[in-house]
Amino acid sequence: MSKFILLFFFLFSTTLSAQKDNFNKEIAKAKGDLNKDGLIDYAEVLQDTLSETYPYKINVYFAEANGSFKLAVSSVKAIDPQYPEGKNGYNNGNSFYEIKIIKGILIISNELIRGNFEHKFRYQNGNFELIGFSQVYSDGQGTMGTIDFNLSTGIRIKTTEPYGQDDFPVTNTKKKILIRPLPKMQDFVPFKTEYF
Repeated sequence: MSKFILLFFFLFSTTLSAQKDNFNKEIAKAKGDLNKDGLIDYAEVLQDTLSETYPYKINVYFAEANGSFKLAVSSVKAIDPQYPEGKNGYNNGNSFYEIKIIKGILIISNELIRGNFEHKFRYQNGNFELIGFSQVYSDGQGTMGTIDFNLSTGIRIKTTEPYGQDDFPVTNTKKKILIRPLPKMQDFVPFKTEYF
């Protein structure tokens, strides 16, 4: 009977460990002071290369005075997987490019088939909150566009302009769209709304 119980626990623990993620490849790293304490924090993007979708995980670490680092936030949703439908499936055209830390802002940059976009997070109110979204794109049919959305102020500016055509005007649209509360990195999923 005791052998049966030991075998059960061994199989159960093996099954649990097999279900854990395997983010085994470092893809990108950025350093900078994210919480305004004068210490250099860092963020890293890891990839699970054993999963069929090749998902990404972003980890953000705060530096401590003793030289160690403490995990501040981790997310497997903030960056789309490399192959959302699996290696042999549909590719949505989004591709992770890099992370940067500029003036205390953590920026996740992605490329599109025709353009790019960025999500900007700032540490405030005890969380990394989405404070900005920008995008440059082409529709592939003669129109280029840009979007700049400051979620802190709620101001969203969209500009479109033709290329290769002289008789179409440039359009500028400015709207105030307040998103409250601001999305937190640990809950954030790109493009789950029409705005970001």
